[in-house]
Amino acid sequence: MSQVALGNTLGSAGMETFLEGRCEPDWLLQHRRNAWKQFESMDWPSRRSEDWMRSDLRLFHYDQYPLPGASLDANLQVQPSLLEGLTASGRMQIFDGVVREESISDAVKQKGVVFGSLEKAAVDHEDLVRKWLFKTVDSTVDRFSALHAATWCGGQILFVPKNTVVSDPFYVLAGMRDGGTDTGHTLIVLEDGAEATFVYESASPNPHAGGLHCGSVEIVVGKGAHLRYVNLQDWGRGVWHFAQQKATVDRDASLQWTIAGMGAKFAQVSQEVALIGEGASSQVNGVMFTQERQQMTYNTLQHHCKPNCRSDFLYKSALQDRSRTVWRGMIKVDPLAFKTDGYQRNDNLLLSDQARADSIPGLEIEADDVRCTHGSTSGKVDEELIFYAQSRGFTRKEAARMIVTGFFQQIFDRITIESVREALGKAISRQVREYD
Repeated sequence: MSQVALGNTLGSAGMETFLEGRCEPDWLLQHRRNAWKQFESMDWPSRRSEDWMRSDLRLFHYDQYPLPGASLDANLQVQPSLLEGLTASGRMQIFDGVVREESISDAVKQKGVVFGSLEKAAVDHEDLVRKWLFKTVDSTVDRFSALHAATWCGGQILFVPKNTVVSDPFYVLAGMRDGGTDTGHTLIVLEDGAEATFVYESASPNPHAGGLHCGSVEIVVGKGAHLRYVNLQDWGRGVWHFAQQKATVDRDASLQWTIAGMGAKFAQVSQEVALIGEGASSQVNGVMFTQERQQMTYNTLQHHCKPNCRSDFLYKSALQDRSRTVWRGMIKVDPLAFKTDGYQRNDNLLLSDQARADSIPGLEIEADDVRCTHGSTSGKVDEELIFYAQSRGFTRKEAARMIVTGFFQQIFDRITIESVREALGKAISRQVREYD
């Protein structure tokens, strides 16, 4: 893939330059052009929409950001949080949509596993990519999804063949310079009976960096397959973060999805898990930690399409300063999805009198003989807990850190990768300031 020259921004003129510089199959270039036409014909999401009614986009101007894949300073680095203690089957590092490095162990590669640059795979494994790319997520949902479909860059693919088990995880680190653009696309396909673990994290060179992320994740878990997927978003707190994420889980397959949001000044994420085969199961563990004037919105959907499926969504958020979180969860049960077992819960810990957490659980049930439950709590730190810790020699800040860690412990206990569990706990603990 040719790199885009610096100075080109998101817009019609820049888009032509972007497309001319790409060495991709004709069908993929045509898909990009169609998506761009769709983008230009659409308006930004309105606050009349249920998913966007609590989101203010008036300060967002997409055309001030550069096209992804631009030439950049190779000396810029981002610090990984989840890599320590991780023995990886394959690694990737991407910066501003440019793949800096990629590797896969020979033993795993010999099993027929494909891991690495999605752009490169579109050429080297064209039939595979054409079969699965944009088949799970819908590139016409809104203007952000169309923008992503037209401009995605620095994507990753993981394909695990039938009945192949990969024990060590695959790891991806995505970075973005201050004022940069990231439109990464993650495509994960596990064929029937396959097993794998995928760890992805994003970060900026400094905690206050700005920029635009407009990305997508699509996951396909075949019959009897098992996937563990970890996603940590830790962009700088000046970044606009938009993401469309969807997984399909087939018969007797399972997905454990851990998602953590700590960075960005504004984040709007659509996350869906569709249980499309009888006996499928999913567990989603969500962690949000916000501060200053950050706002994070997560719209989640547990879609039960077949009988005897189980879904378990648990989201927890801790909020400092004037930050805000919005969680809107829906369990949807199709008419034939009897014996569904669906559960969703959102708990919020307010570390400031000026923080705000909106929690909107929902059910849409069209089948009989189901069990679907939901719950939500919001509350402040118990001052007696702070006093108790201080009376035993801890500072107020140390006491607050212990309380926040304890609040998230239920999530941490669900994470089966020990190094990731510890790293995520440390990353959150570092953000906690003294509780007022």
